[in-house]
Amino acid sequence: MRELVTLQVGSFANFVGSHFWNFQDELNGLAEDPYADPVFKNQSLNMDVLYRSGETHQGTLTYTPRLVSVDLQGSLGSMSSRGTLYDEGSSASSNILTWGGNVSTHAAEPHKKNLFLQSLYGEEQENSLTFENGVTGGENPRTEIHDRDKVESLENGVQYWTDFSKVEYHPQSLYELSGLWVDPQKFDNYGIGRESLSGGLQGEEISERLRFFVEECDHIQGFQFIVDDSGGFSPLAVDVLESIADEYTNAPVLLYAVRGPGSSVDPRSQKQRVSRKLHDAVSFSRLSSLCKLIVPVGLPSLSRSKASTFLCINDEKPYHCSAAYAATLHSLSLPFRMEPLGPTADSSYASGAVTVNEVVQILSGQTRQNMVAILDAAMPAPSLTGNQVEQTLLRHLQPLTPEIAKDIEDLQSVESISVHGALGPARGQRASVSEVKDMVHAAYEHATTRPMFCHLSVAQCPLPIPLPFPSIFGNRVGQHGELLSTPIIDSPSRGSLDVHSIPMAARLRSSSAVLPFLENRLGSLRSFGIARGAPGAECPLIQINFLVEMHGNEERALTWLDLEGRVKAVNLW
Repeated sequence: MRELVTLQVGSFANFVGSHFWNFQDELNGLAEDPYADPVFKNQSLNMDVLYRSGETHQGTLTYTPRLVSVDLQGSLGSMSSRGTLYDEGSSASSNILTWGGNVSTHAAEPHKKNLFLQSLYGEEQENSLTFENGVTGGENPRTEIHDRDKVESLENGVQYWTDFSKVEYHPQSLYELSGLWVDPQKFDNYGIGRESLSGGLQGEEISERLRFFVEECDHIQGFQFIVDDSGGFSPLAVDVLESIADEYTNAPVLLYAVRGPGSSVDPRSQKQRVSRKLHDAVSFSRLSSLCKLIVPVGLPSLSRSKASTFLCINDEKPYHCSAAYAATLHSLSLPFRMEPLGPTADSSYASGAVTVNEVVQILSGQTRQNMVAILDAAMPAPSLTGNQVEQTLLRHLQPLTPEIAKDIEDLQSVESISVHGALGPARGQRASVSEVKDMVHAAYEHATTRPMFCHLSVAQCPLPIPLPFPSIFGNRVGQHGELLSTPIIDSPSRGSLDVHSIPMAARLRSSSAVLPFLENRLGSLRSFGIARGAPGAECPLIQINFLVEMHGNEERALTWLDLEGRVKAVNLW
């Protein structure tokens, strides 16, 4: 067993994670469905890598994600932080230990479940609907909630990431930052997050939950860490990463720094712009220093990017953007749970199994020394049909990492690519693993520039589209993700009722194309850090090393922060 433990820290990270786990839950369900496509029954994927088996006090067997999710208090919507599987009541106790006076409790009204959650948990609609329609008991024509109604309720009313989650969570998985009554709009930079979290026990409590999942692993292969680094959650993620580095020295961390389009809105005042740039630099510096590989994810406008050529995304909806990012993270995670084969063995369903550590070594090992990877995706991936199919695959892979250079020729670049569910030359049939491998190899043979090394993972199993997935597919995407020659009339967007699965391709690459991203953050420290602080401040200081290779020359920035995360000095050499 090569278990992975997943962490999700921050609002947008949990939106991404909610979609990610919906994909896994859908795979689990299809594997047991006698009427499902056989490709889902022969996945050659070991879901135990991501999941744990357990049992409730009543003897009910459970299968839940090996996950710790962290968000602000009140972010779970209608879901309890104890989940729904274990009826153990709330374990939360008052933090007031010495107060002897009267205590008053102010409880908010519970959030109402939407139609999707009502159906999921077997609840009936509110009695008011019955009375309004003038029917009673068995005469109610709406006792059954139709799938289209569920989809529409989600498309128009998602507020929390739990609104569209169909996954059962372990009581140790969901953690709210209790007592942190902060407006999410103001919880927007490293300093505020550091100040809000200082002196609390949140870090210790999160580490204890993490320890619960790690200690039951037979042989942990690493951590999959998704963090919303656009605001105040960054210092909390840093604390957790430091704890992981201390306790689990040999377990690598693959960190996805995710951001929604809203985080890229240009601040109005100069002070806010400076604060935003410093936050980006300090957050990236701290997070990258504590993981083996960091992957920045999140475009300023996903809807206007080439990555959305066949998608119909509303940038203002985290529910939309996070779905596309989660699909790509799912694709990247497949090789981590493929069944490893012997050197002479071959599989009809999957090929190219690797561990997190092996991917880290490929992309940031001795030959490259670059721990920042670029993420590219093709959603959906093209079919293996027509002329110049090899060039089509590479052309469809578009970046989801912001601020990178385009059309860069880097002869030293290295890549790890995952392709799954690809459609073959015959209409309606999926390509075999060997066909996909031959096609990808041919693509790089005919490419004008090619990487120094590329690791390829292939699986026949496509990305299943669960019911709560948003309607983000364009009108040229068919039922199985095939790209139609003519658009479907009167259907600008399509969702889970129209598209059941899609082929996907995702790529991590270590390339000099990431230099603008790094230079912008180093430039912010150089331009604003020195101006905003001076050496010799009275507050205790935290040292940060910021290292970037620029055009073959290393530049180092030794940055000093006070305990609130404010830059006090920057020395460059």
